[in-house]
Amino acid sequence: MSTTPIIYLKDADIYQRNFLVLNEVDFEMQPGEFAYLIGKTGSGKSSLLKVLYGDLPLQTGEGEVAGINLENLTTSKIPYLRRKLGIVFQDFQLLSDRTIEKNLKFVLQATGWKTKVEIENRIDQVLEDVNMATKKHKMPHQLSGGEQQRISIARALLNHPELILADEPTGNLDPETSIEIMNLLRRVSEEHNMAVLMATHDYSLIRKFPSKTFRCENGKVIVAESQSLFLEM
Repeated sequence: MSTTPIIYLKDADIYQRNFLVLNEVDFEMQPGEFAYLIGKTGSGKSSLLKVLYGDLPLQTGEGEVAGINLENLTTSKIPYLRRKLGIVFQDFQLLSDRTIEKNLKFVLQATGWKTKVEIENRIDQVLEDVNMATKKHKMPHQLSGGEQQRISIARALLNHPELILADEPTGNLDPETSIEIMNLLRRVSEEHNMAVLMATHDYSLIRKFPSKTFRCENGKVIVAESQSLFLEM
């Protein structure tokens, strides 16, 4: 296995507009690793994720994600970074005016896939991966929240990512469905040797599925000790 980190930040300052939210961040994740990102609302979790997928610039420090240098990341290079990543959001972000199949086809075409047969095969593969093969011709509003999140995970898998960044992926789901989504994320991480960094407020999920945990707190990112982690509950 490669020893090059899938995520590497050194002395990184994370800004939201002109406001410094995290400073001197040192952060590493290895290929295939599953980790949580926790912290109170406004502590910088989403801002950190946005830097990792190129939505916010890295203004100071060193940074690399999936082999792409984040320092002076130009607009033209962001698509190359995004092709190496899968991003899963709390609110699913499916296009409401088209079927599941057309949602996934839109992403593949936007990222350079051209051959009709390859596009169809890849859509079938990812839907099979998330147990949604029978939902291809449904509209998003015809699916439950858990099903929509499965589709958004399928969308994240389309380009064989090395890393999935998941921002509160169970935030809109009931506890039972949240566990199903966690099982799915853990399974696809293991089966594809794919790293997953998941921001969450749900400490019960961390209890059920313990893994390395980073905490955003007082402008810093630290590796959380498991004992102190649950004293907050």
